[in-house]
Amino acid sequence: MTFTFDQIRCFVAVAEELHFGRAAEQLQMTQPPLSRQIQKLERAVGVQLLERDNRKVELTSAGQAFLVEARRLLVLASSSLQQAQRIQAGAAGTARIAFTAASTFGVLTTILNVISESYPDIHLDLYEMVTREQTDKLLKGEIDLGLARPPFDKSAFASRLIHREELLLAVPDGHWLTELDRPIHPRELSAEPLIMYSPIKARYFYDLVVRVVSVTGENAVHTVSQVLTMLCLVAGGRGIAFVPATSTRIGISGVQFLPLDGLPPEPVELHLLWLRENRNPAARSVIDCITRSAPISS
Repeated sequence: MTFTFDQIRCFVAVAEELHFGRAAEQLQMTQPPLSRQIQKLERAVGVQLLERDNRKVELTSAGQAFLVEARRLLVLASSSLQQAQRIQAGAAGTARIAFTAASTFGVLTTILNVISESYPDIHLDLYEMVTREQTDKLLKGEIDLGLARPPFDKSAFASRLIHREELLLAVPDGHWLTELDRPIHPRELSAEPLIMYSPIKARYFYDLVVRVVSVTGENAVHTVSQVLTMLCLVAGGRGIAFVPATSTRIGISGVQFLPLDGLPPEPVELHLLWLRENRNPAARSVIDCITRSAPISS
C-alpha cells in the first residue's frame, strides 16, 4: 500500500467540502487531476472512500474512519517539517554540554537559565567531567560544548572567557590565620599542611596554586581532585586549601575563607569551549547566546 501526501491532502479537501469543484478551488487545481488523485488513493488503500454521483459526494464508512487518520498524518507531516526547519535554524534540537564540578557552584545554573530563556526548545544534555576529558570528548564528537579551564589547543578549539573569580584560602574554624584580620600572603603558608590538587585530574588548579605558593612534599598532606572533597578535609582539620571564590556557596560548616594578598586579580578562569568544526545548529545557537551574555559573572 503506497500513497502520497498529495493524495491525502486531496482526499481531506474533498471530504471536508463534499464537493469536487470547491475542493479543487481550495487546492488551486482543476477537477480532473483531483479525481485522479482520489482514485489512486482508493486503489492504494484498497477500499472505496467516497461515494459520488452527479449530485453529491459522501464519505463511505471506510472513508469516515480514514479521514481521522488522514488529518492526523497531515498534522504530523506539518509539525515534522516545522521541527526540522527549527532544528536546522538552531531554534530547536539538542546541545551536549560538559562542565567541571566547580562550575556547578553558581556559574552552570546561570548559563543554563540564560540558554533556556533564549531557546526554550533546545534540550540540554549535561555531563560532569574534568577539562582533559572534555577536550577528548569534543574531539571525538561525543559532546558539543565544554565549560573548562585553560589552556587549550587553539588550532582545534575555539573558546570564550565567561567567568573570572578570586582564589581564596580555606582554613578550619579557629585557625590562627583567621586572627590576622587581613589578606594572607602565600609566603606565610610555607609551613602549613596543604590539601593540594591532583596534578593530573585537576591540572589547572594545580598549576595555578604552584605559581603562587611553594609546595613541597612535606606540606602537601593530601592530594584530591574535587573542591568539595577538599573543603570537607579542611573542615576536619586536615589542612588548608586554595579554592575558587564560588566554593563559598557550598556551605560546608567548619570552614572559613580568607582573602589572599599578592595574587593577580581574579586569576581563576572558566571558558566556554567548542570544536572549531562543530556543525550542530543548536550548539551554535547556544554559543551565540552565551557569548552575547559573557562574561556572565565575575
